[in-house]
Amino acid sequence: MAWKKSSEGLKAIFNTALPADPRVKRRQMFGYPSALVNGHLFTGLHEERMVVRLDEAERNELLGVEGACIFEPVPGRPMREYVVLPPSILGDQRALRRWTARALSYVATLPPKGARPTRGTATRKSAAKRPRAAVASASGMTTTGRRRKG
Repeated sequence: MAWKKSSEGLKAIFNTALPADPRVKRRQMFGYPSALVNGHLFTGLHEERMVVRLDEAERNELLGVEGACIFEPVPGRPMREYVVLPPSILGDQRALRRWTARALSYVATLPPKGARPTRGTATRKSAAKRPRAAVASASGMTTTGRRRKG
């Protein structure tokens, strides 16, 4: 299943909705614009939808607005803390900024995500975790536990 790209109009709405906060980091996630704080996504686009991550009380408040729903990137796989903003909020810049600010405030309370290791910095497995043949060849033993001749 191929996801559709977000329209330029929705990207412009997203860009104007982001809080001017130095903690906010913009990033592409799955090919869509997103905004993170402390390594956690607080708002982003998915196809022609904009989502925000909210605490339970604010999530319930937003779900009371017609057209808002829990975000399901794949049918049957809800991301329970994320709510799709309805068109009525996307069209109201003041309301949109208020909801993205609320999402930022909530997500900023979460503990920061640890740094992920970069590619190419994998550690070597210890002899206990290497496959038996690799351990045997490294120690000069055969796989039957006997020393090699020579």
